[in-house]
Amino acid sequence: MKKSIMGLCIYLMIGLVTGFSQTVYILVDNDLPQAGYATKLLSESLLKKGYQISTSRSKYDYLLNLDINAVKSGEESYRIIPDNKIITINGGDANGLLYGCLSLKEKINTGVKLGDITFEEESPVMEFRGIKHNLPWDAYRANPALEQHYEAAKDLNYWKAFLDMMVENRFNVLSLWNLHPFTYMIQPKNFPEASPFSDSEFQNWQALYRGIFAMAKERGIETYLVNWSIFVSEKFAKTHNVASDNFYPNFYVNGDTTEIVKRYTRESVTQVLEEYPDLTGFAISHGEGMGGMTPKERQEWMNETMIEGMRLANRKVKFIHRVPFSANLGSGGSTSRDTEILTREAMESIDYFDGPIWVEMKFNWSHAHSTPDLVKVHGGKLGDTYFVPEPKNYKITWMARNEDFFTLRWGVPDFIRSHISKNNHSYVGGYFVGSEGYIPVKDYFTSTDKPVNWKYAFQRQWLFYKLWGRLLYNPDTPDKIFQDEFVRKYGNSGTDLLEAYALSSSTQLRLASVFDSTWDLTLYGEGFLSLDKGSMKYISVDRLINQKTMDPNYISIRDFVASGASAGTGYLMKISPLDLADRLEMDCMRALALVADIDTSKDASLLYEVSDVQAWSNLGLHLAEKLRGAVQLETFRKNGEASYQNNAVKHLEKALAYWDQVIAITRPIYKDMPLTPYLHNKNALFHWEHLRPSVAEDISIAKSQNPVSLN
Repeated sequence: MKKSIMGLCIYLMIGLVTGFSQTVYILVDNDLPQAGYATKLLSESLLKKGYQISTSRSKYDYLLNLDINAVKSGEESYRIIPDNKIITINGGDANGLLYGCLSLKEKINTGVKLGDITFEEESPVMEFRGIKHNLPWDAYRANPALEQHYEAAKDLNYWKAFLDMMVENRFNVLSLWNLHPFTYMIQPKNFPEASPFSDSEFQNWQALYRGIFAMAKERGIETYLVNWSIFVSEKFAKTHNVASDNFYPNFYVNGDTTEIVKRYTRESVTQVLEEYPDLTGFAISHGEGMGGMTPKERQEWMNETMIEGMRLANRKVKFIHRVPFSANLGSGGSTSRDTEILTREAMESIDYFDGPIWVEMKFNWSHAHSTPDLVKVHGGKLGDTYFVPEPKNYKITWMARNEDFFTLRWGVPDFIRSHISKNNHSYVGGYFVGSEGYIPVKDYFTSTDKPVNWKYAFQRQWLFYKLWGRLLYNPDTPDKIFQDEFVRKYGNSGTDLLEAYALSSSTQLRLASVFDSTWDLTLYGEGFLSLDKGSMKYISVDRLINQKTMDPNYISIRDFVASGASAGTGYLMKISPLDLADRLEMDCMRALALVADIDTSKDASLLYEVSDVQAWSNLGLHLAEKLRGAVQLETFRKNGEASYQNNAVKHLEKALAYWDQVIAITRPIYKDMPLTPYLHNKNALFHWEHLRPSVAEDISIAKSQNPVSLN
């Protein structure tokens, strides 16, 4: 009797662990696009939870019915319909079916049993959900921070992992950026002299690109090549004595409009599209490499080369048109209504591309992670030319560039929701997310030799990608989805990490909102660095005082003090530096409290997650005290009262103490890092510790100040 009871207990225990060895039959038409990939994902998750995959349609405990139903669901939409032992996943198309399977997989992974699955349906809010991924060969800039990824990015295993992440997070566009992709992909039929590679070297490059595009297609991800113009291969330039500077590593160079360069470019575009049928399309960039050309000349060159090369391809092609670029003869970026009209007319004259033209536009230049209000684009303020009247053959796709945090993990879901809500107009098709100065391949940050749950750099920033991808698909995706992922990774220790990140990594958004910036190197948020007289320097108290704000809802320190608001008169509904300091302190203290009792001693991955919350929080507290000190210092300069100077010194001393906390947290776990913010000093390495003397200098500045003459 005891043996029978013991045996029953063992059976029940095994059943609890294995799902009672229930069998699942997956009914799917294997000819459907993405069907094999979806089935593989579901099977892996089911097996991990103890289910068995049945090969018999008549013998199963559950049947998963995977099907396309475009009548009930739209493009990329899905419905999960449980009916006793049959669970149907209907997709409006192949991508919708895949996303439905991913949703079911997510539930299985978090412990939901098949018998407890409930009805669910989702549809995409944003049609275009893209990632900007720069390549380390023929990179936009020559810099160790980019070049270090060269070998790792040639490994298809990396791209498989990255594309798996993309589809899991509902991204559906991968854009690959470099100066001149053609010689890596083709041996130009009429210009073999352009190729720098041996036959075997070229075959390796060809296999890499074909592999990337094939894996992307399997996952329902469109692929685009984004190159800058006018650039050619160095061998081509030297053979024909043209485009003398228009090759890597140069980028701010004049355009070359000779006929042979036009022909080479046009034929290369067509040949790439014909030899890579899984490639979706191209993008054009009429900025760098076109110095000395008027906007009209740039557009005409594009019409004759890139656009005509796409038109001549013997298949359907999709098209990305980047705007706005230089309204003058330079390459740095400027805006004008005449250029906007010219560009719009050029786009509206095109009627031979597949679907709408995706018009890429940088949101708040290179620092979209600032305010969700559109303040500027590349080159300055934008008129309404592209939007009024509403376009018929193109849609805007915002470029949410991130040049502000590469090291510390980031995640503020409500910021992304607000971004989408404010900028999802009828003429908007979606977003790109990505960086110019950071390539997410090699992990060059991590210092520990203990095992961690990531291999590649992008996997460290898993929350960033999950938030942007899932919320672009459905902004109503609840925070619980992201919180559950923390719990899945770290058990109960992960329960409060989403809230902690939302509070602490808002520090970066607030710095980028109160400190105006433009192109890449004008601000590096997590490092508190800005471009100052040609090099990146720590943002001194004087720079903070004198800089205007990015967000129009904020008031700068200089204007705040000049208005007399610091004496209590108020400043018309704007967020003052002191209000911002109070909010930073409240949120960062709360974040520190949320992670204070988490034991990280046995899990190096968890240690990094918690440490990044602590680093962001101390950076936020540093900024709060710096803002207070700056207000006191500027007030002293105006009224000469010594108490304000004394208070400034005290606040800046506290700011230094918080910076020391950042150093203490990050020094043991982060290496000295090559970063593109140090573009002008390629041998410089970043770590917060290196900036301590500059942080301490703020105190000296405050102590040495004299009041401005009141006469």
